[in-house]
Amino acid sequence: MPARQDIHKIMVIGSGPIIIGQAAEFDYAGTQACRALKEEGYEVILVNSNPATIMTDVNIADRVYLEPITISFLERILAQERPQGLLPTLGGQVGLNMAMELAQKGILAKYGVELLGTPLSTIRKAEDREEFKRMMEHIHEPVPESTIVSTVEAAVAFAELRGYPVIVRPAYTLGGTGGGFAENRSQLEQIANNGLKHSIINQALIEKSVAGWKEIEFEMMRDGSGNMILVCSMENVDPVGIHTGDSIVVAPAQTLSKKELDRLGASAVRIMDALGIEGGCNIQYAVDTDSFDYYVIEVNPRVSRSSALASKATGYPIARVSTKIAVGYRLDEIENAITGMTAASSEPVIDYVVLKFPRWPFDKFADADRKLGTQMKATGEVMAIDTTIEAALLKSLRSLEIGITGLELPSLDAYDDEELLDKISASDDERLFAIAEALRRGIADVNEIHDRCMMDVFFLSKLENIINIEKEIVTHGLSGSLLAKAKKMGFSDSYLAKITASTEEKIREKRQKHKILPTYKKVDTCAGEFPAKANYLYSTYGAEDEVEVKTGPKAVVIGSGPVRIGQGVEFDYCSVHSVWALKKAGYEAIIINNNPETVSTDFDTADKLYFEPLLLEDVLNILEREQPDGVVVQFGGQTAINLAQGIAAAGYTILGSSLIASIRRKTGIVLISWWQVWTFRGPKGKRLLPPMKRLPLPIDWVIRFWCVHPMSLAAVPWRLFTAIRS
Repeated sequence: MPARQDIHKIMVIGSGPIIIGQAAEFDYAGTQACRALKEEGYEVILVNSNPATIMTDVNIADRVYLEPITISFLERILAQERPQGLLPTLGGQVGLNMAMELAQKGILAKYGVELLGTPLSTIRKAEDREEFKRMMEHIHEPVPESTIVSTVEAAVAFAELRGYPVIVRPAYTLGGTGGGFAENRSQLEQIANNGLKHSIINQALIEKSVAGWKEIEFEMMRDGSGNMILVCSMENVDPVGIHTGDSIVVAPAQTLSKKELDRLGASAVRIMDALGIEGGCNIQYAVDTDSFDYYVIEVNPRVSRSSALASKATGYPIARVSTKIAVGYRLDEIENAITGMTAASSEPVIDYVVLKFPRWPFDKFADADRKLGTQMKATGEVMAIDTTIEAALLKSLRSLEIGITGLELPSLDAYDDEELLDKISASDDERLFAIAEALRRGIADVNEIHDRCMMDVFFLSKLENIINIEKEIVTHGLSGSLLAKAKKMGFSDSYLAKITASTEEKIREKRQKHKILPTYKKVDTCAGEFPAKANYLYSTYGAEDEVEVKTGPKAVVIGSGPVRIGQGVEFDYCSVHSVWALKKAGYEAIIINNNPETVSTDFDTADKLYFEPLLLEDVLNILEREQPDGVVVQFGGQTAINLAQGIAAAGYTILGSSLIASIRRKTGIVLISWWQVWTFRGPKGKRLLPPMKRLPLPIDWVIRFWCVHPMSLAAVPWRLFTAIRS
């Protein structure tokens, strides 16, 4: 059916400021939604309070209200604008909660505003723990033994009767806020009290723990006619007990049998139909590793952090399709924007592996509790794409920008064997590195490690594969064939240099000598069955190359990587605007980034997207292939600035601010170049230095020399120089 003609103006509520559990993914979703609505000719009214987002740009919506996302402000805007529709499912938990409250208080009815997409009754069933449990029981879907409580005493009574441990899941909260894992009465009283305070309806689910089971997520899409598809299956490497936002996640699911996949798929269909979802939906399952039993943990009737990951993992624009469904389209009527030849009703097929790794703030808060549980602590995440889990994992690790380039954490050298094994049993952010170190030392095999951490042996064997290659290199040296094998497994040049006591430059030269170079593959949603219009690329080794290198003016924009404290969505905003400006100026705009939450990594933002680590090796590989006219580093925050020196040294032009300006910004030191000193004239036109017909040193040489020996050039202190000038 066509888009609805009885509505002309639609309001979209954003997610507000970035907080843990709600980061750049809702800027991505909201931006995609606004653009999809404008494509259909609707007037779009946007309300958001975050000035750092693309969503709040004047060209994204027809009118943007930078206002607090509160009931009083929203009612005033509704009264002013009088939209006919409100889209509630693309602004995260904040947007959803506000839409619910507007409806419950009769404000939507007062102004004749209709909730579009997923109905209000559906949102209640999914978000209200009691209604959710009742509905699951009605359709015979298994849920963990649990009870709904409004008091701490009731929570304790359930746990005392059924036994510990238990999980506390507050209603209508984000990122597990207020929830937790309680092993005794004291912990439960503290967590339940906190959880009830955070719930907008003072309600929490107290659930018998299934910690240690396998956690699976299905990202589903359903239209108003009941047609639905599985967009993406995802598997948490970490078992149940750690919030999915703090878990390492692999897509598609790797360890499920066909029987398990079919059972969960049938379950997802029943849940989607029972709820009456219209748009995207995320369903989380706990699966018993010793049987075919499963439990439904949670259903998110909205676009979520996992939706952004699934969207970038498959190339399927979940927020865009959800928006089109909300205004009346069926899945078979919506074009697949990547292929241009298929419809949104075709399930994505992928022939690669995607791995998401969380980015935690513990580098800023060294004394914080690093233990991970049901309450999310990560500020952001990175995503990596490759043909093997090992390669995707190693890519993601070096994308984190925490000073590591391989599966090794130097601080663990101080742990003795027993301390290392204890760390494996603890669920903190360093556990994966502790497992790798235990395998490196040979103090435990994968089965023993599984018994301690409950990670699937399949994933532990992938870590063992990486360590075995590392040991082979250390023992036998880095031959050409072993170098090729290591690169295919995802080892970086810098880590290979470290374990062979060489340099990154020498490893790179050896690779080039043996013609061990990366190839680039396309993300196309259909495993190559149809040609892709979009240039959404990832690197791998030893596969057919699919990159199309064009002639003509082109520039590369370096993105900002994962969201972390001090570097948030504002740099994605800058990077996206840089890309748009380059395209407008007639350049082929190419962006490199690795954050799945962002607008910059949407497949249609730039002319070409490379989803790659933002390290010099990976960036230079792309620059060598593309040979751009220049590289823009000034909009990607400190991440991009840190690459400026290496990019310039490799012979590429830094566009915009010069390398010296980039280094000044990085170091905070103001240096005066020789050219400024030689050409300076005082107030009466008198030179500071006598005129010269030519410079005694080429400027390029001076810059390169300063980069290596910053204190060896005669720099004029800023105050002295300004004093002379005045």
